[in-house]
Amino acid sequence: MSVIPLPYRLLALAALGLTLVGFGWVKGAGHVQAQWDTAVQQQALQATAVREEQAQATVEVITEYVDRVRVVREKGDTIIKEVPVYVPVQADAACTINRGFVRLHDAAAAGALPEPARDADAAAADIALSTVAATVATNYQTCHETAEQLRALQTWVREMASTTQ
Repeated sequence: MSVIPLPYRLLALAALGLTLVGFGWVKGAGHVQAQWDTAVQQQALQATAVREEQAQATVEVITEYVDRVRVVREKGDTIIKEVPVYVPVQADAACTINRGFVRLHDAAAAGALPEPARDADAAAADIALSTVAATVATNYQTCHETAEQLRALQTWVREMASTTQ
């Protein structure tokens, strides 16, 4: 019959079973680690691709913004240069703006309530109409530049959002 006694056979079977479980454990851990490493590598590649897309989108938005602001600035400078044509010296002599108007205009531009008018406002030197026209044109130029900056920022935010999806 059997040369090896039963307790030793059972012990050998248990050892063989433990060996098989240990071997499976090690092989399974290696397989999971390989899957993990592959997933990490894919995520790193995806992150790099997203960063490249974002950098390219940023360059495009900045280029468009700079071009648009340059056009706005050129138009504004042209308008400011034309002030003497549209507000000639005769108009400056015929119509001046008092300090009360300037104070009211500045308060409105700042979004604040104006200070009360004073007697000194009436006695102060008046401001030439051409100066007011040039100042208003400069303010509008700045406003249009800021609007272009906001549009560029909105475009950039949309581009960043689309690259991460």
